[in-house]
Amino acid sequence: MRNPRNERLASDNSADGPERKCILSGDHGPRDALVRLAISPDGEVLPDVLARAPGRGAWIGVARADLENAMAKGKLKGALARAFKGAPLSIPADLPDRIESALTRAFTDRLGLELKAGKLLMGFDRIAENARMGKVAWLAHAADAGEDGSRKLDQAFRVGSEAEGSGIRGVTLPLDRAALSVALGRDNVVHLALTEAAAATRVSASLQRLLHFLGRADTTGMGMTKQPAPSTAPFAATTN
Repeated sequence: MRNPRNERLASDNSADGPERKCILSGDHGPRDALVRLAISPDGEVLPDVLARAPGRGAWIGVARADLENAMAKGKLKGALARAFKGAPLSIPADLPDRIESALTRAFTDRLGLELKAGKLLMGFDRIAENARMGKVAWLAHAADAGEDGSRKLDQAFRVGSEAEGSGIRGVTLPLDRAALSVALGRDNVVHLALTEAAAATRVSASLQRLLHFLGRADTTGMGMTKQPAPSTAPFAATTN
């Protein structure tokens, strides 16, 4: 996408990484927790979730419902006009769908990279064995996973993490087994686990951004034994 000139994408040097301001809420947060919008050569506003498109960008950190409300009331159009300095632009009616699809793709692509690196486990028995031995850093279940199987793996996860009684459990993904199977090129993917803390942080950050856009709060530590670093958390309002 070709856009008017803008800020350098990595111009910030704060300890927690670059921060951006949501054009709708005015709140600030880490760049990786917000969604960047860019405009195509013909002026169409498109999601740039990996923040790779050159030129000026606009950032949003609101949930889908808030974005749809802003579109309906014309607030998004005004905010984008200011962000892009009056450049000609058009907002597709399905922008929320495009953002959700892009965030979902970014998450499943991240899972695919961890699978290729040998850090992603699949299959109930394999995950259960590694979880009990304390070799699982992140646990997740498909949206349509059976309650009994998820409960047993959650328990194995707590035992291996020496966190019995803590309530820690795997995160329920916003994707069913069919979607996960297609994304990962495997049959009947119901449960997933990561064996490395760094991989868990990477995957959790990508998932957290998707869940935030979907308006879904998660209180389980994103399926991890400890919370991700501050730079991967959802954006928060600044204080003066």
